[in-house]
Amino acid sequence: MSSYDTSLEPAASRDQAHALFGQTMGLVAITTGFFALGAYLGRDLSRGWGIVLFIASFALLLGLNYAAQRSEQLAIAFLFGFGALVGLATAPTIAYYAETNPQSVWQAGGATALFIAGFGAAGYATRRDLSGLARVCFWALLALIVFGIVAIFVNIPNSALIYAIGGLVIFAGFTMYDFQRLRKTKDIRAAPLLAASIFLDVLNVFLLLLSLFNRR
Repeated sequence: MSSYDTSLEPAASRDQAHALFGQTMGLVAITTGFFALGAYLGRDLSRGWGIVLFIASFALLLGLNYAAQRSEQLAIAFLFGFGALVGLATAPTIAYYAETNPQSVWQAGGATALFIAGFGAAGYATRRDLSGLARVCFWALLALIVFGIVAIFVNIPNSALIYAIGGLVIFAGFTMYDFQRLRKTKDIRAAPLLAASIFLDVLNVFLLLLSLFNRR
């Protein structure tokens, strides 16, 4: 008779899941803090600098996958750096909204928290495989980007409203999928990559809601 107690496996698995969830959401919170700091420090930057910093933040995001294969600490540094850079990049936009309609910034922040909590909880709890939904959302996002580019050159009635609502639907799907990945993943070293995905959901939802609330 084996002395190994298999009843300990579910408990150990739950402990790992709780640890991964806690670390990932902690990283998301800290990255959001770096984003807020960058948005504050860069409030007087020009839009030209915003574009340059956005390109730099995108390069750092691409390097995050490489960093995660080398060192968890390096990946976390890349993640926090990405949060700060994208905060600086979007600072001119947020500063504009803060000056023209400051209430919209707080409304968008509160609505984002509720949005992520609601759809994140749904994705974390569901047993249905959401990988198919993620593929649909990916192609829908590409189509939305094309629509946004066309809307720059062609006068489409309510194009900004259509873009914002479409984006929120897409990122609702991405949020559910990313939180399901968080539940299914067992490797604690994946926390920085999962945090990056969830932070991107938070960022995009915030910016889309900000544009909606500012329309009011």
